[in-house]
Amino acid sequence: MSPSALARLRLELTLVQPVLRTATARMWHSGPGLPDRYRRYLRAMHQVIRASVPLMERAAGRCEALPGDPVAGPLARYLRAHAEEERGHDDWLLADAAATGTAPGELTGTVPPAPVAALVGAQYYWLEHSHPVALLGYIAVLEGNAPAPGLAGWLARETGLPRAAFETVRLHADLDDGHSTDLDLLIDRLPLDAAQRSLVAVSALHTVAALTELFERITAAPTEGESPHE
Repeated sequence: MSPSALARLRLELTLVQPVLRTATARMWHSGPGLPDRYRRYLRAMHQVIRASVPLMERAAGRCEALPGDPVAGPLARYLRAHAEEERGHDDWLLADAAATGTAPGELTGTVPPAPVAALVGAQYYWLEHSHPVALLGYIAVLEGNAPAPGLAGWLARETGLPRAAFETVRLHADLDDGHSTDLDLLIDRLPLDAAQRSLVAVSALHTVAALTELFERITAAPTEGESPHE
C-alpha cells in the first residue's frame, strides 16, 4: 500500500470516528451508573479480546497457505509477532473484573451479544472467504482508539472502584500508540492491490460501526437495580 493509500485509509477513518468517539464519551459520562457501565465494559471487552490471539493465529495460518502471495508472507510474520504481544490480555480483563467484585464466570460464562459477534465474526468471514489482510482494518481501529492517557485514573476516582480494576485501560493507553505506528509501517510497505486496499477499508469501517453499536449497548443497559424503563 502506498503512502497515499495509507493516507486515504486514515482519512476514511477520520470521517467516521467522531461517531465512535461520541459513543465512547457517552459510555464514560460521570454519574451513579458509571461503575456498572464499567463492569459491562469489562465483560464486553473480554468477549472481544479473548478472540484476538486465535483470530490472528488463524489469519497467519491462512497467509501461510498462500504461497507466492506477496502480501501473505510479511502479513503472517506481523500477525504471529503481534499475537504474542497480545497473548494474555484477556486475563488482564479477568483480573480487573475480579477487582470490581465480579466473578470470572460472569465474563466467561455469558453468551456474547450480537454486536460482539458482528465485530469479531466479520473478520473470520473475510479471512476465510476473501483475504486475511482484512484483519489490518480491524486492528487499525482497535489500536487507533486506545484509551486516553489518564482515563484509568479518572475512572478510578469517578467510580470509587479500586485502582487495580483499571490495569487493562492503563496498559493499553501506554501500549497501543506504539502498536499503531508498527501497523502503519506495515500497511505502508505491503504491496496491496486495489481489491485488498478496499477490503482493509471495508473491514475498518465495519469495525467502527460495530464497536460503536457495542458501546451504545453498554451505555443503554439499565444500571443494576433499575428497570429497563427507568
